[in-house]
Amino acid sequence: MGVSLFSSHKFPLFSLSWIIFCTFELALAGKTRHYHFDIMYQNVTRLCHSKSMVTVNGQFPGPRVVAREGDNLLIKVVNHVQHNISIHWHGIRQLQTGWADGPAYVTQCPIQTGQSYVYNYTIKGQRGTLFWHAHISWLRSTVYGPLIILPKKNVQYPFAKPHKEVPIIFGEWFNADTEAIIAQALQTGGGPNVSEAYTINGLPGPFYNCSKKDTFKLMVKPGKTYLLRLINAALNDELFFSIANHTLTVVEADAVYVKPFETNTILIAPGQTTNVLLKTKSQYPSAAFLMTARPYATGLGTFDNTTVAGILEYESPSNNHLNRVVSLFKPTLPALNDTSFATNFTNKLRSLASVLFPANVPQKVDKRLFFTVGLGTNPCQKNQTCQGPNGTMFAASVNNVSFTLPTTALLQSQFFGQSRGVYAPYFPSSPLHPFNYTGNPPNNTMVSNGTKVVVLPFNTSVELVMQDTSILGAESHPLHLHGFNFFVVGQGFGNYDPSKDPSNFNLVDPVERNTVGIPSGGWVAIRFLADNPGVWFMHCHLEVHTSWGLRMAWIVLDGKLPNQKLLPPPADLPKC
Repeated sequence: MGVSLFSSHKFPLFSLSWIIFCTFELALAGKTRHYHFDIMYQNVTRLCHSKSMVTVNGQFPGPRVVAREGDNLLIKVVNHVQHNISIHWHGIRQLQTGWADGPAYVTQCPIQTGQSYVYNYTIKGQRGTLFWHAHISWLRSTVYGPLIILPKKNVQYPFAKPHKEVPIIFGEWFNADTEAIIAQALQTGGGPNVSEAYTINGLPGPFYNCSKKDTFKLMVKPGKTYLLRLINAALNDELFFSIANHTLTVVEADAVYVKPFETNTILIAPGQTTNVLLKTKSQYPSAAFLMTARPYATGLGTFDNTTVAGILEYESPSNNHLNRVVSLFKPTLPALNDTSFATNFTNKLRSLASVLFPANVPQKVDKRLFFTVGLGTNPCQKNQTCQGPNGTMFAASVNNVSFTLPTTALLQSQFFGQSRGVYAPYFPSSPLHPFNYTGNPPNNTMVSNGTKVVVLPFNTSVELVMQDTSILGAESHPLHLHGFNFFVVGQGFGNYDPSKDPSNFNLVDPVERNTVGIPSGGWVAIRFLADNPGVWFMHCHLEVHTSWGLRMAWIVLDGKLPNQKLLPPPADLPKC
């Protein structure tokens, strides 16, 4: 992995309260695990195209981080490249440790060239598959890797122990520098160039030019069960995934156990993780099987309409020349715009809701919010030709507010009471100008721009309905909420009806996630308890939409008890 789980590093001094907290936590936790991330350039070749790109420890994808529930992680990140960097531990709740969450200019200033920062957090009440990635501009296109949380020692999975566990992380390959791609798009106001290929564990597979040797191969034994830890780290595409002639059993989503169900195909959005059990055939099949992924695309814009493939191959019984691969089977994936399949798949996801793993759905609601989500436009600057709709610049917004990142970190300014001129605490709780959200689009597609946040008292129970809009075409949006898991209590198509739709909410065993797809031309309702003090980012995990402003932030105030308060910032917190 290029790192040592238990090596010793010297770290900057922390405040006394931080040390006391960590000492107390470590007494309860299992181990302290040390990782060292060197952000560095590395020459990588794919599709017969070589480029120097930003990596962690020279690896693409980056190193695997492995811990147990209850462990403390100390991950020192040292920046050796010209770009500013920050790392987000996607799906980790960061209880009282918001300083370690990672989104640049939200919970921290980025780590500048030649500087370092130690991400220090304890994994509380979580186990399963998550991932880590860069959280500034488009650097996460190459800076990402698995984050695997094993159960506490002597605690079993709620399913039979698998023979082997295999992380499978989907990504995208761009021949060009992704920082140059998004910079050009933001300057011209048009859509960015799409990727040349998708990847499985960094490899594009045999369907792409010059890539037959760059194919991920999974070797299995007959009659065994394998746990596949699926992660979608692609920048801009939801993906269908299937293995030819094999059935998958879904057992977890976003590091939360679900009621198991069988399927031939998985739908996984950027930012989502899904654990599946693969039961291999009882006898050596004399065949190999392609595992393929391609996009689920609902928008009007361009996308990478290609297919990545890996190979599932059975280990041949030794010294038996009759057992050899004579066939190669290929799976059939849903159509690119198969929203019916997407809906049916997501409707099957239900929390385990057992005694050991309850679904603690908020039954009462203190705060109801209604957010419209979608694309829009900004006017073109004077003396400039723009490539957006009708000569405008593409934008994206929540409740028509296209979020502007500040030049200092929101959490820092909030913690030290220096919010004046940084953010405004009055993000609209519903659209200021209601319209037929999924009908004919309004004539005015312009968005407002600003840095506005929602402020919540500690322990507020929140119900949030997110409504897709058809302003520039209906589209599915995978929304990720930092700092919390939430329950997906309802979803539907068309305009949300507050008088009828809540009667169909599932408040018993809804799936618990950190990233949810808002249906194309529809809505989704979530509930969560604001029990984690700090500043928390929420954004579309289609990176182009985040760059256009489809993002916002929540501030959860401290509670009254010590364990309900945000801890002071560490001494090595980066400065802007």
